[in-house]
Amino acid sequence: MSSLSTIQRMMVEQFDLKLENLTPDATLESLGLDSLSVIEFMFNLEDEFKIKLPDERVEIKTLQDVTNLVDRIIAEQLA
Repeated sequence: MSSLSTIQRMMVEQFDLKLENLTPDATLESLGLDSLSVIEFMFNLEDEFKIKLPDERVEIKTLQDVTNLVDRIIAEQLA
């Protein structure tokens, strides 16, 4: 199961973005998100999905990168 649709919904709500712009290959920078916005969003992802994101820095450039990270952590926590 992919978390993409939930992440897209959260981004629409938190950043007032248009859903049609939230394609998997959309870069966070092209969506107008700065590093502080991304960090705040990651905390919201932890709350929404009841997960703990890694403390080490992870390269996240696109919406698909965010989705892959969340899906991987969910799978690891279920294992």
